[in-house]
Amino acid sequence: MDLVTIEEIRAAANRMADRINPTPLEYSRVLSGLAGADVRLKCENLQRTGSFKIRGAFNRIAGLTDDERARGVIAASAGNHAQGVALAGQWLDTAVTVFMPSDASLPKVEATRAYGATVTLEGATFNDALALAEQAVDDTGAVMIHPFDNEDVIAGQGTVGLELLDQVPDVSSVIVPVGGGGLISGVAACLKAEKPAVRVIGVQAAGSACFGPSLAAGEPLDLPTADTIADGIAVKRPGDLNLVHVERFVDDMVTVEDAQIARALVLLLERAKLVVEPAGAAAVAAVLDGVADREDGPVVCLLSGGNIDPLLLQHLVTSGLTAEGRFATITTRVPDRPGELARLLASVADLAANVVSVEHHRLSGDLRLGTVEVQLELETRGPSHVAEALAALRDGGWPVEED
Repeated sequence: MDLVTIEEIRAAANRMADRINPTPLEYSRVLSGLAGADVRLKCENLQRTGSFKIRGAFNRIAGLTDDERARGVIAASAGNHAQGVALAGQWLDTAVTVFMPSDASLPKVEATRAYGATVTLEGATFNDALALAEQAVDDTGAVMIHPFDNEDVIAGQGTVGLELLDQVPDVSSVIVPVGGGGLISGVAACLKAEKPAVRVIGVQAAGSACFGPSLAAGEPLDLPTADTIADGIAVKRPGDLNLVHVERFVDDMVTVEDAQIARALVLLLERAKLVVEPAGAAAVAAVLDGVADREDGPVVCLLSGGNIDPLLLQHLVTSGLTAEGRFATITTRVPDRPGELARLLASVADLAANVVSVEHHRLSGDLRLGTVEVQLELETRGPSHVAEALAALRDGGWPVEED
């Protein structure tokens, strides 16, 4: 199985030079302080279609013959690859059909349709959508544009590596979100060809970490599930070609939990003013988990995408703030008589904690007669403020528990 070469990556960069804009690479003061390293952010969330996927999709379709383009192309995607293929097809006058899971993010679905693609929502997972796409290719004769397991796609994604080498020539490590392996295959092939000393680290969501068992077995293996908030990297099985590239070029593969991803997403939003999707925050989650603590040169985190449903963003911001100790839920009991709830809330106000919601329960089997249970959701300044509030309320006579 042939590895993608630096010549193929450079050819892809030349092919897309007038279509794909180089994305910014920004120094992060807050991440550098937390990691004790020089951390930079490669902002592919600001790329056309909101992710790096347009690179590989355009390179693949641009390399087709006129006859192949006339037959149309088919893709399977949770969302970002779909948008990349749809826009590339629009640019290259090629009909695009995309199969997406039935629960795919609505903004990603609508954006794909807006770029002119025909979208079919079917199947519970990306792998289901991929199987349907492969069947449609057999039935119609259209060309499959695989999201990661293809040389032209890998070469297109590898152009990210060329850009960041131009932007940070002395880069020490590059941390890359990993689903099926297209991005890390291309970036690692580029970096190891141009600057072999650069350390390449892949990051998978713990609920869909398909590369670990596959690398151990020496062949692609299927996970039973791909359970993560990071739908952009929720893949059950690595690509055959991608596994070969990861074995050859990638120095380390780590995992992060969904709670860590949510925390990283909130930090990027609040401190870097960057909107990313969960998959796009995976590299930053790894930095927060200590993966770059011993680096003595610049560390680049790839922010792979920024296409996030606003409703999911709202949920993740709340989860991230909770993980940071900025939201707290406490439960206590007060006498069931006028003024007691007001006295409790006044005490909370004195502690400078903001009440987000109040639930007042009289009906519970373990409540004493004349007692009500009160649950408060609070905005706080962090874990120490929560601890201070709990101690003060207990000193005031309330039996408080943090949920």
